[in-house]
Amino acid sequence: MISKPVLKILLLYAALLTAAAFALEWLQYQYFSKTYSVEIYVVLIALAFAALGIWVGHRLTARKPRGPFERNSAALKSLGISGRELEVLEALADGQSNKEIGRTLDISPNTVKTHIAKLYEKLQVNGRVRAIEEARTLHLIP
Repeated sequence: MISKPVLKILLLYAALLTAAAFALEWLQYQYFSKTYSVEIYVVLIALAFAALGIWVGHRLTARKPRGPFERNSAALKSLGISGRELEVLEALADGQSNKEIGRTLDISPNTVKTHIAKLYEKLQVNGRVRAIEEARTLHLIP
């Protein structure tokens, strides 16, 4: 066990060493901030803009769950999209190629092409991506 006078001296030395370390760090910070003041401000502004960009991006792209998907059957009827065409559209949204869709649905690739052409016509689009976007906008596919 350490005696009280020795403990007081140890604590005093520890406090002095801590104060000296803080003083040296403060002096180094003062030197650093005067030497590189412009760079420090540029970095702080860049960090602020990066944080603002992340926050704005998160706010604009955050998707709130709306609950379970409900297909818009009225739009399906008004557009005249058949059940098989809907299956092809769902497969398109999954990113499958014509051959993969044909294998999945057990139809020929030419039949797939015909269904896709009819879907383009009914959705009034001219490409796969636009067809998927339009179908999602109309709540035909999740």
